[in-house]
Amino acid sequence: MIHYNVKIDAFEGPLDLLLHLINRLEIDIYDIPVAQITEQYLIYIKTMTELKLDIASEFLVMAASLLAIKSKMLLPKHEEELDEFDADMTYEEDPRDELVERLIEYRKYKEAAHDLKSLEEERGLMYTKPPSDLSDFAKEKQPEKTEINITLYDMLAAFQKLLRRKKLQRPMATKISRQEISIETRMTEIMRELNHLKGKKNFNDLFTIPAKEHIVVTFLAVLELIKRKEIDVEQYENFGDIFVHTVEEGE
Repeated sequence: MIHYNVKIDAFEGPLDLLLHLINRLEIDIYDIPVAQITEQYLIYIKTMTELKLDIASEFLVMAASLLAIKSKMLLPKHEEELDEFDADMTYEEDPRDELVERLIEYRKYKEAAHDLKSLEEERGLMYTKPPSDLSDFAKEKQPEKTEINITLYDMLAAFQKLLRRKKLQRPMATKISRQEISIETRMTEIMRELNHLKGKKNFNDLFTIPAKEHIVVTFLAVLELIKRKEIDVEQYENFGDIFVHTVEEGE
């Protein structure tokens, strides 16, 4: 099998991934449960490793930092008997403080960048020129397509759910036969299925063969087709099923 490495720019950095996990788990950013957030962070890193995605070193550095904070939180705290009149009482710093400050600062700049991007798009719609008679060029207005708000995080979450389901459905004893398939071949098969269906297909229904190699190749093929804008994905509610369909010309 040809090794196929994919690097996706959807991860802007480890702080961006941590903010996503905090929002997804509805966690108070000022009181982060380090054990829970570390576990979820490592699951994403492990999934990216299994898919052979290129992981920047900063993601691994953040994983080490989270484990260090988790270790400090587990250490027993020794209470010192201080005289009530002692004015030099010491304050034990919370090991999460530095991480919380970095997250808050990152969120502030990310929101500012989003606002600036919106202003840029709004300004890009403005043109400084005298009005012209364009009646001869008027065309029937086409309905605008609703923007799909599905991120790589949602795709990874759906892939994790699929792996858990396939693991539970796997028989206790089975005969394994090796079947090699390339990314390009699987992409062709997926496009053939969708064109034959002429409609939407459930994301889970694309994984018909339980072999791990085939599952990973199928998922990478879906990501590559999305990147090439040959297929599109839809999700009608949070944490709901994801549907895949081909992109028509002009969309």
